[in-house]
Amino acid sequence: MTLDAPPNGRNAKGETRRVGVEIEFAGLPPRDTAQIVRELFGGELNVVSPHRLLVEGTRWGEFGIELDTQYAHPDKALLEEGHEQDSEWMRQQHQHRLEFHRKTRELIGDMVTGLVPTEIVCPPVPWDELPDLDSLFEALRTHGAKGTDASLLYGFGLHLNPEIERADVDYLLAMLRAYLLLASWLRDEIKVDITREVLPHANPFPKEYALKVLDREYTPDLDTLIDDYLHYNPTRNRELDMLPLFAYLRPDHPHKLLHSELTKPRPTFHYRLPNAQLSEPHWGAVTEWNRWAAVEHLAAAEASLSARCDDYIALHNRPWFMRMTSRIKCWWHGRSATKR
Repeated sequence: MTLDAPPNGRNAKGETRRVGVEIEFAGLPPRDTAQIVRELFGGELNVVSPHRLLVEGTRWGEFGIELDTQYAHPDKALLEEGHEQDSEWMRQQHQHRLEFHRKTRELIGDMVTGLVPTEIVCPPVPWDELPDLDSLFEALRTHGAKGTDASLLYGFGLHLNPEIERADVDYLLAMLRAYLLLASWLRDEIKVDITREVLPHANPFPKEYALKVLDREYTPDLDTLIDDYLHYNPTRNRELDMLPLFAYLRPDHPHKLLHSELTKPRPTFHYRLPNAQLSEPHWGAVTEWNRWAAVEHLAAAEASLSARCDDYIALHNRPWFMRMTSRIKCWWHGRSATKR
């Protein structure tokens, strides 16, 4: 598949923008997965714990591979407890507790392997090298990895973390507007799995927020943009999660969500909508990047973006019975088309 170029492939420093990729799947335990990553991209294997491994020193950096549940891994806070001032007997007791804790977590991981997904967190990859990363998806398929559609229990996803071009509010607002306008199209293109629709991890934005942001009278500064987002979206569970970016841009912001352990500040969008379609030949990061690139192209097309914002506001400000009539007509035309 041909890789679509974004309207601007460089960041504010003039460097090639990078994209972080995360994928969840079943059918392969972390150790086997880490060996696949190492065979493809080189590097050194670092076994952090039985169900959490790193492949370090690849051409792009560090890959993280683990079972996607905290209960399969030793508690970092417990491991880092300081006992230097304790007596020898107390230090020995602490070591016994640590050993029991590690063994218990390892046992939990062994028990849930196959029930919870394995996750790969890739290092940031230059956007124009994503085709090279797709060899990983081919290898996962070959070795029996199972994606979203392999079971009704598999609400697995692929996340993209595209680096921002720049941090000014005009750019960020244009990207938010473009995403809100294309969200329904993206869901149709991806055919978001029913299990993932039911689960809360990639919920759509509320209509009230879309109407606010798409109104061209809305001209916030950066702090207002962040505060409004948090007011209408007090959750990590959005299809386009802006919390990591806002935590990066405003590290001193008081909102608790921006300081959650699960919110990792970084200069990227956190796009969570795609399924993990490992059953589809040739599917991979390039497929989902190309869909994401449509958002970037619309955001960069000022006239088209403004016109579509106006159309959206006009459509959703019509009386409810007129909107319902339009929906019925669309449904009827679609039904008629399928019978031909």
